[in-house]
Amino acid sequence: MDEVCPQDIRAHDDQIGGCSAAHIARSGPASLPSSFGRAASRIRRSCHISATRSIPPLEILPDLRPSASSVFTHKMVNITYGVLQAPDGSSARSSAIANGTDIIVSYGPNGESVASYSPGDIGWVLTCTALVWLMIPGLGYLYSGLARRKNALHLLLLTLAALAVVSFQWFFWGYSLAFSQTSGAFLGNLRNFGYMGVLENPVSQAYNKVPEIVYAIYQCMFANLVPAIAIGAACERGRVWPFLVFTFIWTTLVYDVIACWVWNPTGWAFKWGVLDYAGGGPVEINSGITGLVISYYLGPRHGYGTERLLFKPHNVSYIFLGTAFLWFGWLGFNGGSVFAANLRAAMAISTTNLAASSAGLTWMLLDWRLERKWSVVGFCTGCIAGLVAITPAAGFVGMPAALLIGVVSAAVSNFATVLKGPMRVDDVMDIFSVHALAGYVGTLLTGIFAQASVANNDGNTVITGGWLDGNWIQLAYQLAYCVAVTSWCAGVTFAIMFVVDHTPFIGPFRSSEMGEVVGMDEDQCGEWAYDYAFINRDLEGNYKPDHGQTLDMHEKMPNVHQTDSLRSGADSGSQDNSNSQLASGDQNATSATTEAPATQTQA
Repeated sequence: MDEVCPQDIRAHDDQIGGCSAAHIARSGPASLPSSFGRAASRIRRSCHISATRSIPPLEILPDLRPSASSVFTHKMVNITYGVLQAPDGSSARSSAIANGTDIIVSYGPNGESVASYSPGDIGWVLTCTALVWLMIPGLGYLYSGLARRKNALHLLLLTLAALAVVSFQWFFWGYSLAFSQTSGAFLGNLRNFGYMGVLENPVSQAYNKVPEIVYAIYQCMFANLVPAIAIGAACERGRVWPFLVFTFIWTTLVYDVIACWVWNPTGWAFKWGVLDYAGGGPVEINSGITGLVISYYLGPRHGYGTERLLFKPHNVSYIFLGTAFLWFGWLGFNGGSVFAANLRAAMAISTTNLAASSAGLTWMLLDWRLERKWSVVGFCTGCIAGLVAITPAAGFVGMPAALLIGVVSAAVSNFATVLKGPMRVDDVMDIFSVHALAGYVGTLLTGIFAQASVANNDGNTVITGGWLDGNWIQLAYQLAYCVAVTSWCAGVTFAIMFVVDHTPFIGPFRSSEMGEVVGMDEDQCGEWAYDYAFINRDLEGNYKPDHGQTLDMHEKMPNVHQTDSLRSGADSGSQDNSNSQLASGDQNATSATTEAPATQTQA
């Protein structure tokens, strides 16, 4: 038996042109990227037919690669491998060469192959991009449900508006500052200002698996998410306009800098060998510390520490829905950070799901020991803490380590929620304990449990591992990295807030006392999340502020009128009454309703 090529190769080029399988067989492996050359060689080795049978020559198609005199710099060519048919009539489809997908090849100005991409990998990363985007409205629902009813719409607006601001910033210069290939160890430059040159070129930090435009839009979603997390600290007292300005400046001076440190191959943390798979520093610690600084700078809400501001989520269903969106999106957040559909992506998704599960159960059990109730809010909060902690570790650790990371992060964050009382920091959403502290836990434990064998599941990543692999110095690198991120984030964030707060026509950050009383929905949006609102304890007939004279609420809010007080347990015949009792827990609750366009809610 002699080794020969298949008898018949039917090549099907797509609409934009391509190189046929016949061209591959003619040119040999040397004319293609090494992976495709090896695949073509395997096809030739695997096809054996009788040497006595005559074989028609292969059809020779023209070489479609650009010549050196081409007027363009790069050309994207789709290569569709057709059916390989043997003389006996059997056929081996294109999966033998290209896993059943088209191959996108980028050629340089001299006809050389620059890079090749699988549309399967591109499709996977773009799908994960959409999943990460979904996390942002999930945050909005989570924050809205945790807040009081009169502030629900304000938080939905802030999270989605921050996305729009950062999307522009990322296009304008954010991507270039974080990921330009000529960056320094501290910050990038404006080489890719306005996405200049961001299209088909390979990206080394994505292992040359996807074109740069795909990498850029994926990283854009990460940049969008971080200020959306931190901006929840403005709950119930932050004005919209100053925070939108703050978001643009903060993303430029804080997020882009830290992302450059650890994810750009020229960054100092990257060169050190710091292990941060999907954003323990740039995303989690960064957002948690920023939330703490915002809460400290704004100061406590009026009435903080009194029964009037006891934590009472106004809509637990929103909390559940937001957590579901976050959990779902986080699978793409961590799964897409491999930039390919491979075993490492599957491992990252598996560890992410396990850490969230173990953390949610841990937090719920810790809350159960206090009140003997199975708290939905506690379970959701624990899940988020676990997702935060596994973010820097997902692509480096195995399943047992992920289970432990989830348990430890939930316990640390749960016990740390009481710290805001002695600190006198009104962190309404517990952003510091859930994001910063869980981020510390995940980043440090990565230095212990990271394994080279897990990281190499993609066939590209080579690390020295953590303590499990005998690399004892790794934990010190992780700790130094945490300190650097915390210091830079805290100092620069406070400076930005101070400058913006004292800038004419932008500041102040904080709303007026009357704005807090009537709620951010009315004060900042002029709209309500609901057609009715019970604002007992938050809005009473005459509100006596911390200082100054008594304020007449109905004189300040003419569209809100006071009705007869409702006694708990009275048969009101409406869901509104039960909502009022849930929010107050008092024997007597004062209700206020807004007039709908056509009908008026009757108590």
